[in-house]
Amino acid sequence: MVVKGEATGAAKQYGLTAGMLTAALAVAGLLTYGFFALASHSLSADDYGQVVVLWTCVFIVVSVFFRPVEQLLSRTIAEQEAQNRAIRDALRIAAFIQFGVAVAFVLLAFALRGVIEDDLLEGNEFLFYVLVAAVLAFGASFFARGFLAGERRFGHFAALLLLDGSGRLAFSLAVAVGIAEGIDVVALGIVAGPALSLLIVPFALGSRLGPGPPAGRPGADSAATPDVPEFTLAQGGGFAAAVLLVMLSEQVFLGTGPLFARAEAGAAAAGFMFNILMVARAPVVLFQAVAASLLPHLTRLRSTGDESSDEAFRLSVRLTISVVAGCAALLALVMLVAGPELMQIAFGDKFTYERADLVIVAVGMGFYLSAATLNQAALAQGQARRAAACWVACAIGFVVWNLAGAMDVFRQVEVGFAVSAAVLCALLLALYRRPRPEAGEVILPGSPRELEARLAAADDAV
Repeated sequence: MVVKGEATGAAKQYGLTAGMLTAALAVAGLLTYGFFALASHSLSADDYGQVVVLWTCVFIVVSVFFRPVEQLLSRTIAEQEAQNRAIRDALRIAAFIQFGVAVAFVLLAFALRGVIEDDLLEGNEFLFYVLVAAVLAFGASFFARGFLAGERRFGHFAALLLLDGSGRLAFSLAVAVGIAEGIDVVALGIVAGPALSLLIVPFALGSRLGPGPPAGRPGADSAATPDVPEFTLAQGGGFAAAVLLVMLSEQVFLGTGPLFARAEAGAAAAGFMFNILMVARAPVVLFQAVAASLLPHLTRLRSTGDESSDEAFRLSVRLTISVVAGCAALLALVMLVAGPELMQIAFGDKFTYERADLVIVAVGMGFYLSAATLNQAALAQGQARRAAACWVACAIGFVVWNLAGAMDVFRQVEVGFAVSAAVLCALLLALYRRPRPEAGEVILPGSPRELEARLAAADDAV
């Protein structure tokens, strides 16, 4: 009973944290919506289109190349502190990887400057420099997010999100009220948001980066747990590379549908497909706040290794999937009853939406976010490479299915998304239930990983 009560308390605390971050991200999303709404009224159609293209490029690059470092920091800091160890090595290795990625991006951007500037940004040199600066600023902001999540400084994390959205909105608002004018000022907001959000970091750091042990853990240092191996660059790089593959696969699931529609039926079809997939994209964006708190929470529980923590781990995963399933069922019902009307209110009456299309995507969203939950659990269990293999296999399957052209292009994308998400969810569920040690992983006697390894070995023997 005591174990059950402690597990329930830990899961409830996680739920409150996830709820707070989701609310903060929702407000930040509204601020970003305000940025684009004001820009659309203040700029010409061509200038506004350039801002949208700039934002899209920045978002894709940052999501693929810098979110892995965020996840690495979040997981590793949580694990190191749960093992009563200092976090300096984790920060140093993550910073080294971040610096390498940033340098590679800058070199690649300038090598492809002609293509980016002329083909994407319509020859606007200023927007090219904004793109480079914005990617680097977001990279630093994602690094800060990983640190704050790993440290469980979720109040600061929420403040960072709100400062980001507010800083971006201020530039669009300045143009809207006539204080400034032109696309260049609006575009600067894309850089200013993440740059200003970093102002929260000095308040969060405190004494955490000093020479001493983590706050609240007197005497904690690298020697406190001598059986635990040091965190290395190879481990950090391997984890980040695996998460990068996950991020690439995520872009395939959520971003290529409009491209398939465009190739088959033109630009208008791409816009129609984009609007339908917003039924999935909007919840996925909100889920990022849940993911930010879920990974360090699960990592700490697993690293602690007692019975209460093990039960809290499973309970937290079940709680998250239950909420996802409930939200997906509610969304599917809303789409069935009033989906076409709501879509036309949101996106205008240029397109006619079918209820079946919207319901299929809503169901797929439920499977997708359940898979994302199980992915965070797999990362916490040290299964990054195997999780990445599941994502890549399903992303390839999604692409092959859409290239087959077995049905109408819109239904092809929708069914492909829902089925691929369901298969991904099943694969990650199997991985979550029977995690296996990674190559070279040290398993401590009596630890949860030893039990997991014994269960996996028993499966192999059957």
